[in-house]
Amino acid sequence: MSFLKRMKEKLMGSSKTEKEELLDQTTEEQEVVEHSTNEVQEITVDSTKKIEPETVEQEKEIEEDNQQKEEKNKRGFSAFSITEKFKSGLAKTRDSFTSKVNDLVARYRHVDEEFFEELEDLLLQADVGMETVMELTEKLRFEVQRKNIKDTEGIQALISEKLVEIYEQGEEDITELNIQEGDLTVILFVGVNGVGKTTTIGKLAHRFKKQGKNVLLAAGDTFRAGAIDQLQVWGDRVGVEVIKQSEGSDPAAVMYDAIRAAKNRKADILICDTAGRLQNKVNLMNELEKIHRVISREIPSAPHEVLLALDATTGQNALQQAQIFKEATNVTGIVLTKLDGTAKGGIVLAIRNKLHIPVKFVGLGEQMDDLQPFDSERYVYGLFADALDEQIAKTEE
Repeated sequence: MSFLKRMKEKLMGSSKTEKEELLDQTTEEQEVVEHSTNEVQEITVDSTKKIEPETVEQEKEIEEDNQQKEEKNKRGFSAFSITEKFKSGLAKTRDSFTSKVNDLVARYRHVDEEFFEELEDLLLQADVGMETVMELTEKLRFEVQRKNIKDTEGIQALISEKLVEIYEQGEEDITELNIQEGDLTVILFVGVNGVGKTTTIGKLAHRFKKQGKNVLLAAGDTFRAGAIDQLQVWGDRVGVEVIKQSEGSDPAAVMYDAIRAAKNRKADILICDTAGRLQNKVNLMNELEKIHRVISREIPSAPHEVLLALDATTGQNALQQAQIFKEATNVTGIVLTKLDGTAKGGIVLAIRNKLHIPVKFVGLGEQMDDLQPFDSERYVYGLFADALDEQIAKTEE
């Protein structure tokens, strides 16, 4: 299935377009209303006549059918809403990057070497990264030659499809968290100060709470002034308990207390905050190693996830931070914050392609629900939304 077709389904929330579903629902509802009106008229004519059991069964079927349609519509609108979050969250990158791609396509009616050279420059400006850019243009050149593509019409859709391929690299479900169903899941958060780590922890706790999970937070950033209080504010806001000690305490001791508390309270999820000092890389590594030892001693398979929070607005600096933390601990996934505040959203691709660490969540706004699981297709759609919407509309004609 082509990228455009897959994206069309995601926009609508199912394999059938939202428009078709609404038309079907309206037609069926009209039939139900007409059917019900006829029944009411018959009953009014002869009020002494009993309603046959078949009529009651029909009413039950109608009610169940309507409930199913309502649930289906909710799922459809939910999927549409998530796609819109990616679209609005990547508006700055799209306004900067995609508008230039559109200008490039308008200037070059034919796909030639000069077109590819300018495209490479634009991708580099969006912080996609040199390696990713080289891989993308190589794939594009091959496709252009294989399909004998002469003009630039629809080239955005081809670029989008190749970017998704590069990101996913043949892997499936790389964004799924390693949740231990029926047992305690320990998630360790790492990242430098100021990237939005504490805020992200609070939003993720809120997400788990909405799923009905019993969540605890561990205030392991004991050195930064106000860090414990900041996490407590989020704990109060979300309605989850925060396990903490006094400022300056041993972070590993906090983790030990938190795991014991989580076991006693039969918690489903324990999210652990950590310090983010990069001034002394050796101290940071030693501290994270000690925390990891304490956690794995209490729960041999833990931590089940080590999530690195990165600020998308820092561009290539975020990539450097990721490299340092990857050396310090076994990072299993990236949470990219403030993606809505940067024009260099291509950093997602650079991180994935250079470090081979999947982005698991992205921050697309200030609201509690704006922390979203990363979706490579919705992300790429957010980069090229305007051009892709035109292509999708053409497929419907």
